[in-house]
Order: sequence, then C-alpha cells, then structure tokens
Amino acid sequence: MKLLVVSGLSGSGKSIALQALEDMNYFCVDNLPISLLLEFSVQMAARQSTREMVDVAVGIDSRTAEEELEGFRTVMESIRRRDIETEIVFLEANDAVLLKRFSETRRKHPLTRDSLPLAEAITVERRLLGPIAVDADLHIDTSRSNVHQLRALMRERVANHVVAAMSVQFMSFGFKHGAPEDADFVFDVRCLPNPHWDPHLRLFSGRDQEVIDFLQDEDSVQSMYDDIRLFLEKWIIAFKAENRSYITIALGCTGGQHRSVYLVERLADYFSQRDDQVLIRHRELAP
Repeated sequence: MKLLVVSGLSGSGKSIALQALEDMNYFCVDNLPISLLLEFSVQMAARQSTREMVDVAVGIDSRTAEEELEGFRTVMESIRRRDIETEIVFLEANDAVLLKRFSETRRKHPLTRDSLPLAEAITVERRLLGPIAVDADLHIDTSRSNVHQLRALMRERVANHVVAAMSVQFMSFGFKHGAPEDADFVFDVRCLPNPHWDPHLRLFSGRDQEVIDFLQDEDSVQSMYDDIRLFLEKWIIAFKAENRSYITIALGCTGGQHRSVYLVERLADYFSQRDDQVLIRHRELAP
C-alpha cells in the first residue's frame, strides 16, 4: 500500500487534488487527525493484504490541533518503520492569490475569527503547516493554475509516478509573470537572443520549427544549453542519492514563449533518454 498525504494552505486546491486522486482510484480521507494517522495506515495495510491493493490518500490541514501538527514527523517515521510506502504533497499559493480566491468565493478561512483577519490567518496557517511543508516530497504552487491544470498536474506528477524512478519536471515560465515558487532549480535565460523582436517569429513559440531554427543558429544558445545540461547531469544524481522522488527544474525568459520553451524541450528530450521519468510543463503556453 502507498500512503499519500495531501496537505496545503486553505485555498490552494487541496480539495481539488483529493478529488482528482479519488477519480484515479485512490481511497481518500479528508481532514484525518494526525493522532489517528498511524492506526489508520496500519489498519488499511492489514486490510489490503488479503484483497486487491488500493493506494490511500489522506488530507491534513490547519484544522488539526497545533500540537498534532508539531508531531507530524514522528508519526510519519512510525508509519515508514512498518514498511508502508509514503509520500507527502504540499500545495501552496502566494498571499495575493489566496486573498483573491477567498474574496471571490466568499468562503471563510478556517482560522479567521473576529480578532484574526484573513491576511493574518494565512500567515498563521503557513507557520502551523510548516512541519508538513518542510518534509514534503513534492511542492505544487497553484498560484497560476486553474482547476483543470491542477487535476492534470496531479495525474502527471503523482498518479503516474514510477516509484523506481525520480520524476523530473522541466518547466518554462516568463519572469514578467513571476518566478515559480515550487522549483528546485531556476535558470534565467533572458540574456539569450530573443525571437520576440523578429515580427515574423513573435506569434510562434519555442516548439515551432521557425523559432527552433532561429535559436539553433545562435552560439550563445548552444553554450547555455550545454552548461545547464552538464550542471544537471551532475546534480540530479545528488538528488537521487538523497532518495528524492520529485525535482522541478524551471527555465525562465521574459514572456515564457520562446527561449525558455525551446531549452525546456531540448533538455527534456535529452534527459528522457536516461532512466528518469521526465515531464514537461510550459506555464505560459495554452495547454
């Protein structure tokens, strides 16, 4: 049995993530107290030893008592000692997005009260969930993701994850829309020649042959590719040695349309020929 703990800030999409997992045949339980997590996991593992195995997902959020949240790591270590495979997914978003989502939906934040306004409640929640966030195997920033994109991310990064291989996601993005907060490495490629300034190329992306031909003719682009590839060849191995399940490598240009997209496609193609599980996400391009 695999136990997947799904946690995150209120408004970041935890309920949507659990719904997506349920659609993928996970047995899902939301808002389970941490004090019951060990007993629940052991019972589910024993129950499944005599029938078809089903992966289990448990949602944990700030409604759990603070003293239980502080003991989260100890509980997870106890579960792992019983040979139950575990993973932790933590969803987050920036404060401005969370404030906007709560104002639009008129939902009440679980920590708000007369003496604690929404902005302060978000700050308190970040602190309370710190013990879970710091131990998470996968962080997902949903600041720029809609419902459908989050569901797709859960399918690609979690449900399709092969345990024997590390999941390596290459992401392109535009700095003018903000750098991703859930990346392990961020490379700035804005110094490279920009196809945007060629009117003929402006409407294309780094996946189109016209832009590919333009960038392939630039020595600086090839040099940047080689340097990033060599760096990652060395340091991805170090991440594997630490038994990491997920890694996100982000490349950013100004708008996230041309240079970063081109390099992400090249790097993903190269590393997919190794033993890694490679995923591609172009944040600024329409799906």
